[in-house]
Amino acid sequence: MRNERSTEEVALGIRRRVFEHCIRNNGGYLSQACSAAEQLAWLYNEELNLGDPTLPMVPKPFEGVPSPSNPGYHTGAGYNGPAAPEFDRLFIAPAHYALVAYATLIEVGRMAPEGLEMFNKDGSSVEMIGAEHSPGMEVHNGTLGIGFSTAAGLAWGRKRRGERGRTWVYMSDGEVQEGQTWEAIAAAAYHKVDNLYAIMDVNRQQCDGAMSSVMDVGDIKAKIEEFGGVAVWVDAHKLDEIREAAKTPHRGKPLIILANSSPYRGMPTLQLRFPRLHYVRFKSEKERAKMNQEIARSLKVDPIDYEGAH
Repeated sequence: MRNERSTEEVALGIRRRVFEHCIRNNGGYLSQACSAAEQLAWLYNEELNLGDPTLPMVPKPFEGVPSPSNPGYHTGAGYNGPAAPEFDRLFIAPAHYALVAYATLIEVGRMAPEGLEMFNKDGSSVEMIGAEHSPGMEVHNGTLGIGFSTAAGLAWGRKRRGERGRTWVYMSDGEVQEGQTWEAIAAAAYHKVDNLYAIMDVNRQQCDGAMSSVMDVGDIKAKIEEFGGVAVWVDAHKLDEIREAAKTPHRGKPLIILANSSPYRGMPTLQLRFPRLHYVRFKSEKERAKMNQEIARSLKVDPIDYEGAH
């Protein structure tokens, strides 16, 4: 299925939807929408070759974990279409980007807006930290850093079977602080897994603050190349740069697009919170009202009426 809206419109819709949700709920993973909107909009609206969703537009409740006594179990990957040989597969590695991923699914017509009303509710599959049953998710990524490994293993198997579909992983720069990521890049390069692609949101933020103040990772591109991958820097908010980067030759090697992003893109008032942007919870009703007005003005929408919301 293809969405008729432009990718720019989808990205703006993602930011607006996440903004509305966070204002109504007194906080949330707001800055991730600022940094990731164009990347996820581009993946879903242009780049990925996906079939039609196989799950209901309104997500089902949580139906339990996989087991012999639970034959009806399914993952949330059905929102990305069937896992057929000709289609691409997507792994969303940073599970805390779930709110942005759900907003993306809604903006491209793969999930109903009502699904977001189930966000982080008891018994819901629309988890705050995405799990394998959450919309758009195929596996539980557990500790940050295993998403690229998971994708590398699947891509290797798909290549051996001769499947045409590619394997994509959406990841964050915090994952290069994890050794498993580097092992996966090296393994993929050694086994010539070139049907493996990634786009990394390099927003230089993590839960404890700025990356540079927690554990600086240095020159990410040079390190990826040393481990055998191909890496390309782009401006995360310039779609033409992302489009061109995806065409980079990488025979026998995985391709990783490094998307240099801003964690307050489109919502400049969030810069007042820098570097504490991982999860934005408003410190007072005064701050909530102020950000409601200022962010709405930046996104060219009306302020959110959140009377009675919590």
